[in-house]
Amino acid sequence: MKKAVERTARWGRALIVTGSLLGLGLGVAGCSESDRPLEPPVRFDGNIFGTFYQVTIMDPLTQGESLELEEGFKAELESVDQAMSTYRDDSELIAFNEAPLDEWQPLSNELIDVLAISQSVAEASHGAFDITVGDLVNLWSFGPGARPETVPSDDALSEELAQVGIDALEIDTQNMQARRTRDVFVDLSGVAKGHGTDRVAAYLEQQGLEHYLVNIGGELIARGLRDEEEQTPWQIGIEVPENGQQRAQHIIPLESMSVATSGDYRNYFEVDGQRFSHTIDPRTGRPVTHQLASVSVFHPSNAWADAWATALLVVGEQEAMQLAIENNLKVLLLVRDGEQWRSIASPEFVNYFGETLVNELGIEQRRAPATNSPATDSPATDSPAPADPSVIGE
Repeated sequence: MKKAVERTARWGRALIVTGSLLGLGLGVAGCSESDRPLEPPVRFDGNIFGTFYQVTIMDPLTQGESLELEEGFKAELESVDQAMSTYRDDSELIAFNEAPLDEWQPLSNELIDVLAISQSVAEASHGAFDITVGDLVNLWSFGPGARPETVPSDDALSEELAQVGIDALEIDTQNMQARRTRDVFVDLSGVAKGHGTDRVAAYLEQQGLEHYLVNIGGELIARGLRDEEEQTPWQIGIEVPENGQQRAQHIIPLESMSVATSGDYRNYFEVDGQRFSHTIDPRTGRPVTHQLASVSVFHPSNAWADAWATALLVVGEQEAMQLAIENNLKVLLLVRDGEQWRSIASPEFVNYFGETLVNELGIEQRRAPATNSPATDSPATDSPAPADPSVIGE
């Protein structure tokens, strides 16, 4: 039952923000310094969830206000870590994974919310996103722990795959409780980072800030403008999926929107010359082998974007675009084409950013089939807000 000691976390895929995010060093200031105005942008940097965070603020701030803001959003991040981390033995998620099967466990509002998002995306993606896949992923030697990089046997895969499935998790949102009906290990690495990004943005919003960029391990939310006087939006660069490089394939203006990107080229291992991606298809138990290298999903909520980016990377180019159309998702795909790359945008991406920008960037457009009935809004599209390839920001 208690396999948690052998399980490790997978908080992150890589999205990067580069550019001139110039900030001011924010050392501990004395009381006499608290009213001193700071020159924007003010940037905060640190580590959380086994990755980095960067918060860049363009609103006017004093030294004292900046320190209070940092304390506040770090408390938000700590709350998410306490609830959803698989790095720490005292997290709420670890306790849930170690609880007896078939027994309802009371859970915090935020953990229930993230489990519900995960369940919705799992159902809408026909199982391509599945948070019960933790043991299966670890079987493939992915995660922060040092384990042999070997290909699992067919028997071992079959044994783990038999347990995987979102039906092994029951969620009662009305009574704020959940239970596992099989011995699965719930791993929220494909959505928790996005949720943390949402939480920080919501906190900054509550403090009355209007112009900021939040980046947690590459998951991004932009609000307002990079330069209000010049009316300059934040500029987000989608990185070309090449090993050992961080080069922007496309620069996209972003205002009051979030983006999450999932890619297959940062985390992998090789055995006998064969490369195994860290992206595991929960339906087969094996790494994906298609040519879709990067998926960026633009959505008001980064948790939804995070989960959908994972799901779409699993299924490959054709099915990813079909799911994007069915669920009204703003999606940008980067597909390997020999030594080159093709960029493909979903209809909702084109509608949001405009054909002019899409054409200027040389991005192919996919249109919804004319025979389809009008798409209805999915939970992913309507959900309110509470980034493997990279995002280059500012």
